[in-house]
Amino acid sequence: MPHEYQRFPYVAPPGLTEAEPRHPVVIVGAGPVGLAAALDLAGQGIACLVVDDNDVVSVGSRAICWSKRSLEILDRLGLGEACLARGVTWKVGRTFHRTAEVFSVDLQPEAGHKMPAFVNLQQYHVEAHLIRAALASPLVELRFLNRVTGLRQEAEGVTLRVETPDGSYDLPAAWVLACDGASSPIRRMMGLDFTGDLFEDRFLIADIEMRADTPPERWFWFEPDFHPGQSALLHKQPDNIYRIDLQLGWDADVEAERQPDRIRPRIEKVVGHGDFRLDWSSVYTFQCRRLDRFVHERVIFAGDSAHVVSPFGARGGNGGLQDVDALGWRLAAVVNGADPEILTDYERERRHAADENIRNSSRATRFMSPAPGAERWFRDATLALAAHAEFARPMVNSGRLSVPCRYPLAGAPDDATLPDLSAPGCVAPDAPLGDGWLLNRLGGQVSLLVLNRPPPQGTGLPCLAPPPDDLLRARYLGEAEGAIYLIRPDQVIAARWITADPPAIAACAARLTRPA
Repeated sequence: MPHEYQRFPYVAPPGLTEAEPRHPVVIVGAGPVGLAAALDLAGQGIACLVVDDNDVVSVGSRAICWSKRSLEILDRLGLGEACLARGVTWKVGRTFHRTAEVFSVDLQPEAGHKMPAFVNLQQYHVEAHLIRAALASPLVELRFLNRVTGLRQEAEGVTLRVETPDGSYDLPAAWVLACDGASSPIRRMMGLDFTGDLFEDRFLIADIEMRADTPPERWFWFEPDFHPGQSALLHKQPDNIYRIDLQLGWDADVEAERQPDRIRPRIEKVVGHGDFRLDWSSVYTFQCRRLDRFVHERVIFAGDSAHVVSPFGARGGNGGLQDVDALGWRLAAVVNGADPEILTDYERERRHAADENIRNSSRATRFMSPAPGAERWFRDATLALAAHAEFARPMVNSGRLSVPCRYPLAGAPDDATLPDLSAPGCVAPDAPLGDGWLLNRLGGQVSLLVLNRPPPQGTGLPCLAPPPDDLLRARYLGEAEGAIYLIRPDQVIAARWITADPPAIAACAARLTRPA
């Protein structure tokens, strides 16, 4: 059955009849990034107002692959388990060349993590979970059918001009988060543009409803018999929905390819029959681009409004949630009086992450759509070799799947004898902790993780000091007897020591939020 889209009620805003006070934070865009930002800020005690020009969740599945890191972020917002229960969990990716399977990869071969490598869940389901949580929060206000039509920067903040079914009004904000997507009206109003590459290729994306015994895996084909000379991708979603991506080529007629009578024969060749219902489809081109800067005085960009990548590798929605992760605690500190300069740390880290995502997406795109000559020869030779030689398989690029980057934290205290996977700049690795999980005990505030050391006194920081089992030792100690970890509110490791005195720890923690 087609998904039933709930419409959310429009309520005439107070600004239509009286001047509104300056809101601490106004978020433009009620997609996954904007809603997650609102809930993250609310968790830090910051009131947020979210405006959106629509009154319904995203139509069509859109983003479907939510990575382990995104699930951990959603879990901190109280929604991880709901998304896990509703979605299709998977960790195996299979790559085919024509009719032969070249290789498969297990994306989470080790146990001891609460969240799986990936969950497939349609964006409209994720948005619905987020909206319900936002409506239940006393610190989040949602205004549907409120479209931003103008923006004016001021010394004390920003004033937005907002259009509603009942007229227009002025909406003052101390800070504005532009989470309004790849075609961001806010970006356009400010005269900003992306830099980067627009790839000359087109892809059909289609969701179909059918009953099948396909396992919950990612299947990617190079030059399959059912789609000669091109590439194809298959993902399983909840509700018997399957995502199919088909490379079309740059010369494809976009309007013609969008027609159901053109789409159905293509899908029939993929699945081998016509017993399916076309649920949603779109034709798109690749872009790997970003803004030069994400922070423009009092306006901050996050998600697709700041950077866009190709969908192969599941880096778009996941990258947007990681933007929220790096921004929320910093913006909360600024609203509470910290030096706004800490927002440059958000910009620096997330530009680094965007560049990494763009680099990986661009490489995948060139591998899937090689130029005639050397690029094509290398791609075909790699595919042929990968079927027989394991060393060639990492060179096959169907979209490196999303993992959190390691932030370059210049000057962060570190003892390099400790394990590399828990170095400063990395997300703290999860591990079982009694009857719960380590990451559920970390995050939301600056804190310490202390293993086999006396908890340092006088730092003013909350301290978690569990007895280390084998997994904690492997992920945090290695050959060391004990260690102290400084954990940021976004569960990223800020510093670590074998031994450290409390003043050094406190000074390092203070640099994170730079209180004014």
